[in-house]
Amino acid sequence: MAKLSPFACAFLEAEKAYAADEVPVGAVIVDSVTGEIIAATHNKMECRKDPTAHAELLAIQQACDKLQSIRLEKCDIYVTLEPCPLCAQAISFARLRRLYFGAYDPKGGGVDHGAKIFNASSCHWSPEIFGGVEEEKCAQLLKKFFINKREL
Repeated sequence: MAKLSPFACAFLEAEKAYAADEVPVGAVIVDSVTGEIIAATHNKMECRKDPTAHAELLAIQQACDKLQSIRLEKCDIYVTLEPCPLCAQAISFARLRRLYFGAYDPKGGGVDHGAKIFNASSCHWSPEIFGGVEEEKCAQLLKKFFINKREL
């Protein structure tokens, strides 16, 4: 069986969120030296009753716990949606090496839209950024989720 790419794993996490009636966003953190996935999760705001339980924050927490470090300089994060300002700031604080994201978020994004956290003079660390990875696939899952919500 072929090994899934980190982005494919992030998308599987987004599908888990969808199945759990969470906004379908998945995040995976990979050790850039070994290629090992060290964290994989999805949004859990509803089940935890926690507005900060975003996929990126949970993945950062898992990775920091596993590596016993507050810095993730040799790690990359893969997420299915452009991070919001909260998550973008956490990515900066964790000093992740690279950010790969799927769908753009013109309303709530914090990377290419909105606050543009990594462009702010107060931002002390900025990862390399690769947006639009499997953008259509990620956007379709989000659209499907919100269409179903409106129909209820």
